[in-house]
Amino acid sequence: MDRARFNVHRATRRTALGFFGVGAVGFALAEMVGADTPALPTRPAARTGNNPLVAENRLAGARWRPSGAKEVDDLRRQVQGYASKTSAGHGEVVDFHVSVADGGEFDAEIHRVGHYGGAGGRLMARGPGLAAEEHAPPSPEPDAGRVVCAWPVSWSVTIPAAWPSGLYVASFTDREGHRAHTPFVVREPSRSSDILVIVPVTTYQAYNMWPADETNGRNLYKGYTPEGVTDGALRAMEVSFDRPYTGVGLPSWFEMETSFASWAEERGHDLTYATSLDLHEGRLDPRLYTAIVFTGHDEYWSKAMRDAAEKAVEVGTHLAFLASNNIYFHIRLEAGNRRIACYKDPGTDPAPDAAGQTVRWRRLAKGLRKAEQRLLGVQYNGMLAAPAPMVVREAGHWFWAGTGLRDGDEIPGLVGVEADGVDPKSPSPKKSEQTLLSASPYDDSLGRGVRTQNTSLCVDGRKTMVFVAGTFHWPLALVPGEHSNEHVRVATGNLIDRMLAPRS
Repeated sequence: MDRARFNVHRATRRTALGFFGVGAVGFALAEMVGADTPALPTRPAARTGNNPLVAENRLAGARWRPSGAKEVDDLRRQVQGYASKTSAGHGEVVDFHVSVADGGEFDAEIHRVGHYGGAGGRLMARGPGLAAEEHAPPSPEPDAGRVVCAWPVSWSVTIPAAWPSGLYVASFTDREGHRAHTPFVVREPSRSSDILVIVPVTTYQAYNMWPADETNGRNLYKGYTPEGVTDGALRAMEVSFDRPYTGVGLPSWFEMETSFASWAEERGHDLTYATSLDLHEGRLDPRLYTAIVFTGHDEYWSKAMRDAAEKAVEVGTHLAFLASNNIYFHIRLEAGNRRIACYKDPGTDPAPDAAGQTVRWRRLAKGLRKAEQRLLGVQYNGMLAAPAPMVVREAGHWFWAGTGLRDGDEIPGLVGVEADGVDPKSPSPKKSEQTLLSASPYDDSLGRGVRTQNTSLCVDGRKTMVFVAGTFHWPLALVPGEHSNEHVRVATGNLIDRMLAPRS
């Protein structure tokens, strides 16, 4: 688009808020101020610097990926495991199903991910001298290509009340020093917090190729031919949480989540954590949070997930998506929400439900009415073969304050992997003012020519914000490393601080 800022006045916004009760978390929704515009909600003052995670991060840290650990691979499968749940609350039991090559002992540990003085985690539990058998990977099920393990329980942990909500990693180390992991979340859905962090477990599983053994592995993108070559025609249509993540057990782009956790907890923000499945299952009341942050690659969404995000905006809860390619595929959860169905091609889903076929959200309704841009303001528009600079726009906006950047300045390498941008053919958020904070040309790696990446901020009439970074590299820039960037840290701080500020 030619303009960085424009007003959207399309369909009338729903008269929201009626589906929730009022007053449960110490704030009230004021009377309606018009036929279709709810009044601005009031919320408690931000608890930055004065909340349980500040004290938590002062405790002694420990690295959950210590140097010297030997790598694990899916051919030899030295030690691997998976968790019975993607998230658990206090008092709930998480079972860990572990396989050890040739059978034998392994040691288990659980760390909570955070800042902890730069250590990146804190040791929460140990399970020394545990035993497990070797379990061969199952063959893909013939109907939909599912790879489903039924390994016995090797270790169980009851989540103590003293464990704060957070991103946790269970680690398994065999007697040879090979170390594998599996992540899970400890949730506190009844605790009000300034920020709720959503961990994208549905997208994790969509990309999980376990076992990448040139024979049995399947994900929603590819499978193996008899010659051991990956082929998209052999992809799974359904994937299961009942299996390890490939290799060392860390999901694709897991560093997005760990980067934000470290950065935000170092800043002293009041956070609780949940997963995309918690969003799907209706565990989360958006009125409990001032902002919800989607920290990583969050591509695979059920209707219930999207409904929950839209309702959050309706009750005045800000949304921030710190990566790109969000809400792209519509999925169905099955088998007690341990299985994801996504057939992708129209007409191939054998059991579409009332929400429709499991295809791209853009194809669920005529006129692109369900396109992700309707909520986000931008949507996926291409892939990059190599990183490109982010080109700054609207440098005078509060978002860029303190960075020293000017319009046209470039942040090297910030646009990477996949990008979002405005699609003039797709609908935009209702009754919102949109500011495009970047306009970055890049060459699409799939041969679709030069495209433009946009970082977007939409603000509705009640000052509720929906932010989309529009690139994979944004959360990685928050911490030391290859993509570290002070401009991004300052701008993200501006965004979070503005979201948590009182509104009038």
